Amino acid sequence: MNRKWNTPEARRALLCELVGWDSRTFTEGERTFAWKLEAKLQELAYFRQHPGQLELHDSGHGRYALTALYRQPEITETVVLISHFDTVQTEEYGTLEEYACSPEELTRKLHEVKNDLPLEAQLDLDLGEYLFGRGTMDMKAGLAAHLSILEQAVDEQWPVNLLLLTVPDEEVNSAGMRAAVSALAAIREREGLTYKLFLNGEPTFTQEPGDQQEYLYTGTIGKIMPAALFYGKESHVGEPLKGITANYIASYLTQRMEFSPLFEETVYGESTPLPVSLHQKDLKTQYSTQTPYRAAALYNVFLMKQTASDVMARFEQVAFEAADACNADYGRLCMERGIAGVGSVRVMRYEQLLGYASVKLGPAAVERLKREAIARAGADERDQSFAVADALLIECQELAPAMVLLFAPPYYPAVSSSDSPLVAEAAALMKSAAIGLGTTVEQVHFYNGISDLSYVNYKDDGTGWLAYEQNTPVWGQSYDIPFAGMASLDAPVFNLGPFGKDPHQRTERLHIDSAFRRLPAMLEILIKHLARQPAEGGQTTSAVPQ
Repeated sequence: MNRKWNTPEARRALLCELVGWDSRTFTEGERTFAWKLEAKLQELAYFRQHPGQLELHDSGHGRYALTALYRQPEITETVVLISHFDTVQTEEYGTLEEYACSPEELTRKLHEVKNDLPLEAQLDLDLGEYLFGRGTMDMKAGLAAHLSILEQAVDEQWPVNLLLLTVPDEEVNSAGMRAAVSALAAIREREGLTYKLFLNGEPTFTQEPGDQQEYLYTGTIGKIMPAALFYGKESHVGEPLKGITANYIASYLTQRMEFSPLFEETVYGESTPLPVSLHQKDLKTQYSTQTPYRAAALYNVFLMKQTASDVMARFEQVAFEAADACNADYGRLCMERGIAGVGSVRVMRYEQLLGYASVKLGPAAVERLKREAIARAGADERDQSFAVADALLIECQELAPAMVLLFAPPYYPAVSSSDSPLVAEAAALMKSAAIGLGTTVEQVHFYNGISDLSYVNYKDDGTGWLAYEQNTPVWGQSYDIPFAGMASLDAPVFNLGPFGKDPHQRTERLHIDSAFRRLPAMLEILIKHLARQPAEGGQTTSAVPQ
């Protein structure tokens, strides 16, 4: 045996090295991370002998995903190990920010400011069972575990194929995983593989504050962001009734979207959180006494079974109710004041606005307006989406006052493999293995932290994504989703990761025994078991000696 990461201590050192490669989303560290990891994997004899099995995949903005394939020539069945290496920012660490990506040192330094931490974090710090730092839990521990298990499989010549995939930009737009869809399909075709399971390594997320239970996940929750551009009629603040503010119109929709039970789903006894507004602002760029006549709002909706088409239909229903209420109140005001008003607020989908503008202005002019709006808006796809709709509606003001309904990126479809016999067996096996390792693990059907598993095993009736394509203003320009490619990656999904607490907080921390002893042991048991089991719908092509 000639392994680098075969002890808990070695895995801990590996994680600290990975965390030390500061890779906050959209930083230089994120851009260089995959290259550093490729160089590290080239230290393994297998990848020196098979350099073509390490590949970098362009994910945009100078960032790359990395794949590392351990291939047994006579075997087709393949387990895909998925992780992401980007992290959120570190400003919340304050005076300790310079240590945020140095777990050992940060954990020591936190003792000096222990009284400033929440009580639960203080207790965990005193116990000495946790390693603190940005990316320790979310999710470089999962990547470290996958590297360790890949090395073990190579060293012991396990009769199964393993394809490690680690990607950038999970924390913002999942650009890395969306780009990796085509890479996974290309590798499958080139190597003649059959994907048996997509195994993610995201950490355990608490189900409620103070939760100490460890979980495995047999699916991942979906997330979509219906949005609206509100267009009223401008006026001077001294003559407010000569116009109608966009903020006035927006208030009616936001009241009805916030906490709306219409979008709530319950599946397998688990329920989605209620919708909330993530963003609401008028589009004035500077102070003046002109009333704000354009505004934008963004709403978060979680999914389990709903498709984009389902959500748009419900969103439209709520918008019509909001417009009716707005028009009734505004109409009464106009009647009381003896004024004509500026007309009734209409509701339209972005696709209707686009069609109208294309007839009025011509397709070429519309495309020019869209390109110019995206360029002006900057890099944020949400700002770009509103800018495109705004640019079109400015040229079609005869449609105002109006609510224009659209989608803004990102979109994470929900995926569940709880009904898969292979996954059900894997879940039972992991529960049993956990007991043998001194802990318990419970099954959750939908990972509640949002994950890159949303971009594999996509299923709908063939039309569920159309509403998204047709109503996302930046679709095909700065944002897209490879729905057909995702549907072709039709193996079941499973998430098994380490236990930790407080992701995206300055008290983010990783349970040491879970990450460096229990998780690697459970992964070994699971992958060896999968090598003995037939894929769903077919016969196994490998066998592990009993």
